[in-house]
Amino acid sequence: MAEELSPPDRREEARRGCTRWLIGHGDITPKAWLTELVDAATEPDVDRYGCGGEVAALEREVAQLLGTESAVFMPSGVMAQQAALRSWVERSPTDAVAVHGLSHFVLHERDALSQLHQLRVQHLTHEARPATVADLDALPDPLAAVSLELPLRDAGYLLPTWDELVAFTDRARARGVPVHLDGARLWESQPFYSRPNDEIASLFDSVYVSFYKGLGGIAGAALAGRNDLVTQARQWQARHGGTLFSLLPYAAAARDGLRRRLPAMPSYAARAQELAAGLDALDGVRVQPNPPHTNAFRIFVDMPGELLEEAALRVMETDHVALASWWRPAEVPGWAMTELHVGDATLAWSVEDQLAALRDLFAAARQLSRLSTPTA
Repeated sequence: MAEELSPPDRREEARRGCTRWLIGHGDITPKAWLTELVDAATEPDVDRYGCGGEVAALEREVAQLLGTESAVFMPSGVMAQQAALRSWVERSPTDAVAVHGLSHFVLHERDALSQLHQLRVQHLTHEARPATVADLDALPDPLAAVSLELPLRDAGYLLPTWDELVAFTDRARARGVPVHLDGARLWESQPFYSRPNDEIASLFDSVYVSFYKGLGGIAGAALAGRNDLVTQARQWQARHGGTLFSLLPYAAAARDGLRRRLPAMPSYAARAQELAAGLDALDGVRVQPNPPHTNAFRIFVDMPGELLEEAALRVMETDHVALASWWRPAEVPGWAMTELHVGDATLAWSVEDQLAALRDLFAAARQLSRLSTPTA
């Protein structure tokens, strides 16, 4: 008898057999991905330790897109953001920085700002909403910098309005506090504001952007801003071990993402709104935010997560369609949630077929629930 696979191994095996995806850009084999990079690389020289070649070309493109004096490419956003805030602290009389309590800094970086850089981290708020002027005013002590994450992913991909964003950055500047943009999904946020990326970036003193999320790169990030800040951040990149012998594949993939996927961001956002509207019309289903602010949103379903996960796995195994990366218990007992982010794979089939597939998934999960419920 064949050994039964564990749930993670079963999902991984089912994923390899999928030919259609609802989320993101879908899966790609390593060989196909590397083949794409061969065609994407256009510079005649290879960078050495992050200087020249595709890396230099990418840095020029990002600075132009964001309207900044310069930009530096780094292997990860964690490195870029820590370099930014550490650099702001080094030019300030205080070691205090302010971030959202649900920001990536707090939830996903293992207290790196204080453990590695000895920064004194203050929280604007812990509530699942964008930070406000009132939150900033509630921190009266001097600050070396304040960071805003657009969108606030762990609150459900939420964005402040343009007026709220301007008011916040204006208040910070009036206090002499530099504002750093955690723009991991800045490219995805741009359609919400209907303003050019450089106009959004102009509200901030330093800007981090990612290349592997909506743009579909391999890895990597850029930190953009004034020449002196970027030069200072490059020192911290070196101290973090971020000047690899060559960053060629990451930079080539990033430039390819800017060429191919940056223009598609409005289409991703529009499809997210279509899907959210269709899902919110179903009984026992809610979406948040409604309508979505970006190409991503959360789905909540009135049934246990383990049943939805099992039903989704069966769809992957039998129909070879991946409808979600995961299903997890929501905060409300008996409800499940997942996140849906739209990309190339989502646009490859119709919204009507996608909603039908999700309705079938929910029906299958309810059938599993009935089968698992003991009869009287």
